[in-house]
Amino acid sequence: MSLTFTATLFEWRGPAPHYFLRVPDELVPDLRDAARLVTYGWGMIPCLARVGETTFRTAIFLKDSGYLLPVRVAVRRAESLEEGREVTVTVTPG
Repeated sequence: MSLTFTATLFEWRGPAPHYFLRVPDELVPDLRDAARLVTYGWGMIPCLARVGETTFRTAIFLKDSGYLLPVRVAVRRAESLEEGREVTVTVTPG
């Protein structure tokens, strides 16, 4: 199962800045179903993600009744992504 969605890249300002895409609410039930099969704890869903020409391994995780997809520095640089930009991503859990 692969899911494609578009979301706004945002920065979470914690001890170290991290950037995320929020999974749209309508896809949350599909991810919950996938999580039962592939999660490695705490609701983390390992996945392969693709933004533009860049493919990377990461894990989607639960946050406030939804899911967040972290976007690494290397991906942001390779795809010239900046905070506030709409980003289309395809994720394949597993």
